[in-house]
Amino acid sequence: MRDDYQQLVDEITAVLRAPATLENRDFALIAFGAQDSEDSDDTAEPALDPVRTRSILQRRSTAAVRAWFEAFGIARAQAPLRIPPDPAAGVFMGRICLPVRHRGVVHGYVWLLDDGHLADLELGGPTGAPDPRLARAMETAARIGALLAAEARAGEELGELLRDVLTGPPAGRDAARSGLGAALRGAADGPLALVAVVPWSPGTGEDTDHPRLPHLPGIVAACVLPGSTAAGAGLAALVRLRAATALDPARATAEQLLRSPRATSGDGAADGPPPKAAAGVSAPRRGLEELPAAWQEALAAARAAHADPRLGPVAEWSAIGPYRLLASLPALRPDAAVRPLLEPAHAELARTAETFLDCAGQAGRTAQRLGIHRQTLYYRLSRVRQLTGLDLDAGEDRLLLHMTLKAARLGIPRH
Repeated sequence: MRDDYQQLVDEITAVLRAPATLENRDFALIAFGAQDSEDSDDTAEPALDPVRTRSILQRRSTAAVRAWFEAFGIARAQAPLRIPPDPAAGVFMGRICLPVRHRGVVHGYVWLLDDGHLADLELGGPTGAPDPRLARAMETAARIGALLAAEARAGEELGELLRDVLTGPPAGRDAARSGLGAALRGAADGPLALVAVVPWSPGTGEDTDHPRLPHLPGIVAACVLPGSTAAGAGLAALVRLRAATALDPARATAEQLLRSPRATSGDGAADGPPPKAAAGVSAPRRGLEELPAAWQEALAAARAAHADPRLGPVAEWSAIGPYRLLASLPALRPDAAVRPLLEPAHAELARTAETFLDCAGQAGRTAQRLGIHRQTLYYRLSRVRQLTGLDLDAGEDRLLLHMTLKAARLGIPRH
């Protein structure tokens, strides 16, 4: 289907003799056309537009660029819009935006880069019809919209099957697994990995009915799972691997997903931005039988990436150490001895104790990592002993303290 998009974008580029770029509703690049220099009478080298260059090279626009363009009403537009240049925003050239719609729903945008020769192109409106070339381009945009809508419907059907496999009632999982396997054909045999992104915004308004699940290369199915963590919904993406020993495609997919505007809960605290998303990658699997276990691995890795910045923003199940065990535990009250250390007033002491235990009780490494003098470290550790009554020279006490601190960091309730 990607070749179909490229062909249609090339048609628009040829009709209007202007470089065209196709992006989906989330401003992820799908295809772009380059104007043939023989079609232009101007022999000068075309000026570079930083926004278009970034979109092509990084396959996505920044959040600031998206907000700037959306302020012109492109998501509500029924007809082409002209957008002026703004060098301060990195938009050195003007644009004509062709909304890509199907049955009233916007699925993407075709952008025409205007270096000046489109200034006389009549967009049409209440007082007149659009330029015939632009009308032809809009007909092509409508064909693109139908393709995007069909792809979205197919993706939603696969997503529903994946959701049932991962979290559906046991009685229906076999049927869902069979349906997913039939739809994926050879890809179902693997190797595969699951990627979890939390939190993931399901969207609002029109987006709620048309969630536009991601269709990045390598993703064979994706679904949104409400209540995946305390932070909100999570995205599950099933990714095809090149080899059972190489998770690089899954990591690359997770990094791309984290750049999506949906990789956030969208409702941060009143005095701060929404929480940043993190991603987790499961161990590789062959076939679909173990996908529920793989989802728990990916989700645990995403939680660990949230909990420990050293692991994130993308963490693999195999690399999260003690969080593999802690993530599988039920929500328990922390041990009574350690509970005083978890109070906000003692956050610095808790961090010191955790770092000391992470460093296997080596004072020199701990002081260096914390950037404090050894005497300061010894004073803080004595305060930890006073608060908890635990002996940091005793292995069992150290294990109890270490696991409780890690569990608290992971988000297991403290009170």
